[in-house]
Amino acid sequence: MASVQRAILSVYHKQGLEELARGLTQRGVEILSSGGTATHLRELGIPVTPISEYTGFPEILGGRLKTLHPRIFGGILGRDTADHRAQLQEQQIAFIDLVVVNLYPFEETAARPGAQRSEVVEMIDIGGPSLIRAAAKNHERVAVVVDPSDYGMVLEQLDGPDRTVSQDLRHRLAAKAFAHTAAYDSAIASYLGRGTDEIFPPKLSLPLSRLQSLRYGENPHQQAAVYRQPNGAGIQPVIVDCEQLQGKELSYNNFLDADAALNLILELPDTAVCILKHTNPCGAATTDGDVVEAFRKARATDPVSAFGGIVGCNVPVTEELARELKEMFLEAVVAPGYEAGALEILKKKKKLRLLRYPAVEPRRDGFQLRSVTGGVLVQQMDGSIEDLSAARVVTRRPPSPEELRALDFAWRICKHVKSNAIVFAGAGQLVGVGAGQMSRVDSVKLAATKALLPLEGCVLASDAFFPFRDGIDAAHAAGATAVVQPGGSIRDEEVIHAADEHGLAMVFTGIRHFRH
Repeated sequence: MASVQRAILSVYHKQGLEELARGLTQRGVEILSSGGTATHLRELGIPVTPISEYTGFPEILGGRLKTLHPRIFGGILGRDTADHRAQLQEQQIAFIDLVVVNLYPFEETAARPGAQRSEVVEMIDIGGPSLIRAAAKNHERVAVVVDPSDYGMVLEQLDGPDRTVSQDLRHRLAAKAFAHTAAYDSAIASYLGRGTDEIFPPKLSLPLSRLQSLRYGENPHQQAAVYRQPNGAGIQPVIVDCEQLQGKELSYNNFLDADAALNLILELPDTAVCILKHTNPCGAATTDGDVVEAFRKARATDPVSAFGGIVGCNVPVTEELARELKEMFLEAVVAPGYEAGALEILKKKKKLRLLRYPAVEPRRDGFQLRSVTGGVLVQQMDGSIEDLSAARVVTRRPPSPEELRALDFAWRICKHVKSNAIVFAGAGQLVGVGAGQMSRVDSVKLAATKALLPLEGCVLASDAFFPFRDGIDAAHAAGATAVVQPGGSIRDEEVIHAADEHGLAMVFTGIRHFRH
């Protein structure tokens, strides 16, 4: 392997560029560059040969064509063999040994509100990916760098006696480069796919970027990592964009629970607090503005299960709330902000993870991905929130205004409980939860059994229809006075008759909210 003598630097993002370019110059490496990169290096007083001067061909088409030339790609693709050396010498082409490229900001431009399609398309880089792919293909001789965090590592290797980049590092950099261009092309395909009639294209590109490796997965013997979809895949805010202000590193299970808490809290009205355990709510409440009261009411639902849970708030954490939180063992808190005094109080619980979600307009209209063995399931996110005032009253007695408020709250909570899901609630307070049972009547009985607060006068929400009247009988026996469910069973009339028999009010939404 010959020493590195010639490098191409063509980067949109300039972080670390000066240190790299000066380091290469000090090590005797000739730098070729074009466009803004060349101008930037000249302004810094760093020697650079413009690519147009090197190739003898000017940049044309407003900068669209700069680097696509045989002297460039021949120099990159040429192998260190007698045959290739002879051909390159005949064409007066010199080897290029190092290629440093990062690409036009396509994803950032596409994600900007109001971005015009024409300007997004103009950010589709052509020369950059071509340089990267050519260098990565010929990594037996050429080093390719797409990540500024790798600049220092490359310079260190060039300090060796033979001024080369090791085979192992070239191999790793090439793999990283192909992953980089694959993600870039996936983002373009995803953006252009939005302009078609197909919701689910024949080939789905998933440009995922690894945020971090995790200590382990669901269990200690499983390895795990967390990846991010570009721009939240149409969903905002997302748990991977939360800022961690303090606490232990998030685990695989923490991410799942915190995501469930965020999704629930964003759908609750007024001032709201929820407490989740194993992705199911074990407490939730709303108030007209008192976040501490909301927390106390949420905790009262099931204080035993709240131990070791995750708290979600839709308003900033106050000092007074922080004092309450400090008295509990919690894994994490997810909120849009924290008062300075609250942070001062909670920092004494060094292991408690504090997450701040971005202050953006909630948008839940993206796609959800879920792996199955050998494949991926894709569906639209369940962003539907039904207006219960417009729900169909199917019983002789309509719900009272107080019952309707309680039904609305229960329905929002029920959507975030594992099926078969049953929720007992009062107006603004969760009372009992029956999650994940194999029969709906068992979920009703479990929710009633788990309830610590009085059930008399509560309402009940069911994520799917009641297949038999036994669930309604059990709801009445527990003390419920009104029910919300989707309807749609072949035995709806039998179920409605049971509700009328017990004097319950019942409404049908026509929308099911299974959560497997």
